[in-house]
Amino acid sequence: MLRPLLLATAATLAPLATTVFGIGPLPPLPLLSEPDTLTVTVAKSGFKEADGTFKLECGGEAAGTHPAADNACKRLEQLAKAGGNPFAPVPADQMCTEQYGGPATAHITGSFQGRTIDSRFSRANGCEIDRWENLRPVLPRVTN
Repeated sequence: MLRPLLLATAATLAPLATTVFGIGPLPPLPLLSEPDTLTVTVAKSGFKEADGTFKLECGGEAAGTHPAADNACKRLEQLAKAGGNPFAPVPADQMCTEQYGGPATAHITGSFQGRTIDSRFSRANGCEIDRWENLRPVLPRVTN
């Protein structure tokens, strides 16, 4: 019984407060969501500046030590809107071309769209090359 009374009182006082203090109606509170936070580790890319471990935070403004943070966050936003999981491994029964894209490897951990990420990338065959390229510039351009 106390809860409805408190709600009714708050609803009654809110217009009075905006009139007395002259502040007008308040905007709704923004929904709180955790930013996407990833750690990207790249090795053997063929580019010294691309190899290493980088932090990437996307949610509002891009942040972290990732060398292409703004563009990487834009790409992740595109992938999120598409609704798929760009970190999913290649299905075991997937047919892949037997081509070698070089020795580059990557490991991405963290969170993306509320999901925990722990994903490894290589360029061992056509499917893995496609996965890598789909995440550019989160993952760097590599030499073959």
